[in-house]
Amino acid sequence: MGYLRCGLAPRQLAFTLALGFAIGCIPLLGVTTAICALLALVLRLNMPAIQAANWVAMPLQVVLLIPFLRLGQWLFRGQSIAFNPKVLAVQIEAAPWHVLVQMSRLFEHALLAWLLTAGPALLLMTVLLTPLLHRVSRLAAVAGD
Repeated sequence: MGYLRCGLAPRQLAFTLALGFAIGCIPLLGVTTAICALLALVLRLNMPAIQAANWVAMPLQVVLLIPFLRLGQWLFRGQSIAFNPKVLAVQIEAAPWHVLVQMSRLFEHALLAWLLTAGPALLLMTVLLTPLLHRVSRLAAVAGD
């Protein structure tokens, strides 16, 4: 636990872990590690902690991809696009540019849906993790004596 803290107060560590987890759920595959690294550098957060939380969230990112896409469609009343791989393959073959434009809009809306949910989730995770990390910090201090 000491290598994760590296001088951070429990509240700062809770925020770092919550931020890494929230970023790890972005409905855009392949960008979360870089975003977490950039945020850690800019906000002077603990790099190993934010990356660990990001990596823990990656399975959830895959699970939440379709719900964020659906929420984005619902929020913006977007044109429905098939999530069936066979139907999508036929559409791509028939009109690749049209499908690319549709998919980019779909993922833009999913990203906005994520933004709407990430703020409250970040706050909730920080509030829940802070007392837990205070307790762990106190136990580690007692064990170190």
